[in-house]
Amino acid sequence: MTLTRKNSTPLPTDVERSRWGLHSIRDVFTNPKYGPVIVTGLLLIGMFVYGMSQYRGFNNPQIVVNLLIDNAHLVVLAVGMTFVILTAGIDLSVGAVLALATMMAASLAQSGLPAGVIIPIILVATTGLGFLVGVMVHYFDIQPFIATLAAMFLARGLCYVISAKSISIDAPFFTVLGQTRLKFLGLSVTPSVIIAIVVVIIAVVVLRYTRFGRTVYAIGGSEQSAQLMGLPVARTKVIVYAISGFCSGLAGVLYTFYTLSGYALTAVGTELDAIAAVVIGGTLLTGGYGSVLGSVLGVLVLGTIQTLITFDGNLTSWWTKIFIGALLLIFIVLQKILTLRRA
Repeated sequence: MTLTRKNSTPLPTDVERSRWGLHSIRDVFTNPKYGPVIVTGLLLIGMFVYGMSQYRGFNNPQIVVNLLIDNAHLVVLAVGMTFVILTAGIDLSVGAVLALATMMAASLAQSGLPAGVIIPIILVATTGLGFLVGVMVHYFDIQPFIATLAAMFLARGLCYVISAKSISIDAPFFTVLGQTRLKFLGLSVTPSVIIAIVVVIIAVVVLRYTRFGRTVYAIGGSEQSAQLMGLPVARTKVIVYAISGFCSGLAGVLYTFYTLSGYALTAVGTELDAIAAVVIGGTLLTGGYGSVLGSVLGVLVLGTIQTLITFDGNLTSWWTKIFIGALLLIFIVLQKILTLRRA
């Protein structure tokens, strides 16, 4: 029997509701594809509402832009990490590779090479390192944790080979991009933010609208099933780690614009921030579910925590790690609950 409203069209049946993609609020929140992202979005909104109610000036739109300015490199890192985690992998080397990129940029700039040569060298080198990690993971069947841990030690060691001290960058191209501020709707934006946004857009298009993106999700869902369907599993897994290496190198370049220096101890622990952002953004550690936009929300959540602590003035920076750790535990438990409910 089909329900009707008076003087209205019939209400959709359950079958029609399913066909049209209409779900109850409960279905949306308990779906591992949407639930964690929605929770992250609501958390971010709640944090801003709290900040605006407690601190003067927190409602300034420039606060949001400053989050992107300070974390543009982390946004790019999170994009690469999203690709890896979607395939049920992990990459512990991204922070060390970022540091290596800053050291390469600083040392090559000091030697007089132009930025048009320096940046491609960095991106090719870091992409190549990611490619080698992908080969070890798939063809040599080495656990991603071990393969990327080895790459992390290698990259960090190469930083010290270049120099154990900080190297300042005074090359015109880097200083200009580091000091440039673009005006948009009355807000001040850096070129690094624009680059990070372009990377996010490209990643969204690749994952959502290309065969490669669909293969990434399929591998995360079940690598064996993806192979049985004839999908290019080997090539895709290698490319995913190469993408992560490329994003790490690009993040390093953006970080040099931000600091105008290279240092071997740069970004120690940043790989954990990238993983936390991706998980808080709703990407399942077991792979198959997640989105780049969710990871960006995760980065904004981490940045907002730091901003709230700065506005408070009474808490040390270590509280940032405490809050991030608590959020990470909550979201991992949430993911486990949602996957068990859908099983």
